[in-house]
Amino acid sequence: MSTELDDLREFWNRVADDWQIQVGSDGDVNRRLNSDPVLWKFAGDVRGLRVLDAGCGTGYLSIKLAKCGARVTGIDFAERMIAIARRTDPTTDFRVDSCSELATVGDAEFHLVVANYMLMDTPDLQGTMKAFYRVLKPGGVVVLIFSHPCFPAGRATVSQGHDVVTYVWDSPYFKPRKHVDPPWAHFRSEFTWFHRPLSDYWKAFIETGFAVVDFEEPRVTEDRYQLVKTDAALKKSLARPYSVAFKLQKATTSA
Repeated sequence: MSTELDDLREFWNRVADDWQIQVGSDGDVNRRLNSDPVLWKFAGDVRGLRVLDAGCGTGYLSIKLAKCGARVTGIDFAERMIAIARRTDPTTDFRVDSCSELATVGDAEFHLVVANYMLMDTPDLQGTMKAFYRVLKPGGVVVLIFSHPCFPAGRATVSQGHDVVTYVWDSPYFKPRKHVDPPWAHFRSEFTWFHRPLSDYWKAFIETGFAVVDFEEPRVTEDRYQLVKTDAALKKSLARPYSVAFKLQKATTSA
């Protein structure tokens, strides 16, 4: 009998080639302009660090981390994603594995775990956070970027002048639930994701044992305005957050 995880794996295998078109070797526009600068700020100097890219997809971030001197392991539960990543960069350690289990990873192996737009896609938030905690060395850091649960981009209507954004909720914000959104951009498949209120994420981090050491709602900063191609795109970036970013730290010693 098919399980929810099996269905999700089949979906991500099906869209893997389109995903590679979407993110390429540098990430999509939202990542490049908004969230990647925050991700790199939170990660800091990765030279010589053992880094886990959890939910690596087709590997663009893993490859960038490796070029910065990190010793990277990229994991994704979709076999097609990993096949594309390995084809793109045969030198990086890419593995098929589930973020909620990390069965191929031992305890306290990594200095840094990065999960870039992954947490809203897992049905098992608690299991995923426990797995991250287990594989981190004492004092290790997790950097998390995920879609903003308060402002879902797929449920937004933007005015012609991009000055007014309206969000439509068809269920209570505080009720966790699975959503299926229609295809967007060049994708041909519906997208499944899991809504949770922001407080549920925060509580899961604390209950696992992490300390929250930084938080941001990424947006394009003034020094990067020149990278935005149109005034409309700049207005969109400045008007609403697409994601949230957390920096968490594991305790340096056992309680």
